[in-house]
Amino acid sequence: MSDLSRRGFLGRLGAATLLPIQAQGPLAGQGEVGRLRDPAAAGRPRAPTEIADYDERIKAIEHRLACTCGCTLDIFTCRTTDFTCTYSPQLHREVVEMDRAGKTAEEIIDAFVDKYGEKALMAPKPEGFNLWGYLLPGSAILVAGGALVALISRRRIVVAGAAGGAGPQPGVDDTGGETNAAPPASAEEMERLRRALAEVDD
Repeated sequence: MSDLSRRGFLGRLGAATLLPIQAQGPLAGQGEVGRLRDPAAAGRPRAPTEIADYDERIKAIEHRLACTCGCTLDIFTCRTTDFTCTYSPQLHREVVEMDRAGKTAEEIIDAFVDKYGEKALMAPKPEGFNLWGYLLPGSAILVAGGALVALISRRRIVVAGAAGGAGPQPGVDDTGGETNAAPPASAEEMERLRRALAEVDD
């Protein structure tokens, strides 16, 4: 065995725990994915809300702009429901700064499109190729509805014609020739059928 005694083992263990802990690098709080959250911040009160946080004008603009965090929500919805999102508060600050600078809603939206591209919009602008996305579904529904109405109307005419005697007669095809279908039953045959059914019921 080794010459290590209990006292020697405990001494080495204590020395290992007393070694100076290496200082964190200059990028403390940064990871491969991005900024790491500070667990000590849990439970701290958040910064007070401003009037601009719930201003109807700001909300209307933010509802038209998509959050860039990948959640598929607009900026206002993301920042008021997903409290872990770090993108939507920054985007909100950008909107508020532009609003305070006196820009109109359209100018703010155009600035976001210039900076982030068309993906910054919740719905694409109805111009150019995007018009197909707006017009094609509605047109397809109208065409399908028109075809369905025409089909149902045609079927009604055929059924009404057959019921009114104008349609094809049993035993006669459309050209007037005989078919293999049986002719309608006579009154005598119908009476025999009723008697036979009455006997079966008894």
